[in-house]
Amino acid sequence: MNIDLTDTTSGRINSALVKARRASGIPAVGMVLTLVIVTDEGNHYDALKAASEASKEHPARTLVIIKRHGRSPRDRAMARLDAEVRVGGDTGTGETVLLRLHGELAHHAHSVVLPLLLPDAPVVVWWPEDAPDNPSQDLLGQLAARRITDAAATEDPVENLGLRADSYSPGDTDLAWTRITPWRSVLAAALDQRHSRITGATVEGEAYNPSNELLALWLAERLGVPVERKVSEGPGLTAVRLHTEDGEICLDRADGSLAKLAMPGQPDRHVALHRRSTSELIAEELRRLDPDEAYAAAVKFGVHRLSKGLTEERPHGGDGVGTAETPEPAQAAQAPEAAQAPEPARAPGPEEA
Repeated sequence: MNIDLTDTTSGRINSALVKARRASGIPAVGMVLTLVIVTDEGNHYDALKAASEASKEHPARTLVIIKRHGRSPRDRAMARLDAEVRVGGDTGTGETVLLRLHGELAHHAHSVVLPLLLPDAPVVVWWPEDAPDNPSQDLLGQLAARRITDAAATEDPVENLGLRADSYSPGDTDLAWTRITPWRSVLAAALDQRHSRITGATVEGEAYNPSNELLALWLAERLGVPVERKVSEGPGLTAVRLHTEDGEICLDRADGSLAKLAMPGQPDRHVALHRRSTSELIAEELRRLDPDEAYAAAVKFGVHRLSKGLTEERPHGGDGVGTAETPEPAQAAQAPEAAQAPEPARAPGPEEA
């Protein structure tokens, strides 16, 4: 059921939600969180589609904030709220409210959202693009237990990782990090087996791919060795090579779907490592809302330290991506807690950054 509201208020939107739920026979108690998406007219369709797919696993009230500041002084001075309430149909067991904030009201999105939040339920805010420099200090971000950004959607992804490090607060995460969960899981499982000392690592992938940087940062922070990044034709991440005294541990994914894991003294094995869709990434992030300590340590490690490993003292301050506490050298990588065992090979999903 769809209900369109023009020049409305948060109170009327709540009344429309109750009316739509009663008409559709969907109880509000089935929803587990409020997902707030901050986007624009050009990108809201794709973001809403991904959120709707993710809500099949995590029933939620989805609030889509579309800011329309206006071009003329008259448009910018006005304040109007238009809304579209959707219950049932493509929204599944959840609810969706599209909120178009016109003029001056676009600067006060938090005031519009606050009365629409589900009571006693966590709040997640997702910026598919144009995230604030400091999400935890944003007025919408202050309402959330989880704040999701995407460095891959920015003009300079690597520089954006520096902003994420400098402004990190518990609850922050980035989809560039979520994209490498399967890679971290496979590499951690490989390192659980007996192997000789690791002396270095190489990460290969497309240029300007922030997931390359984050995977390299994670390896350097966990293993305490120099990590080199090499540019490949892609798609996305293509290979990780861990250099040991007995030979090379190589995880190579040339086609974006099926990877080959080669280890010294063992037969090669194939692992399903497909490139996941945005809806799969959002669904993963909604499974756990506690602070991601592994992401915090990786993003704050410092890109400028990758080629040096941990052989020198940690610099004070730092440029680019920030710094983190120094672990013991050659510390074994830990498997991501939320990661699952690699699934059987299947066709790749929509391409990621």
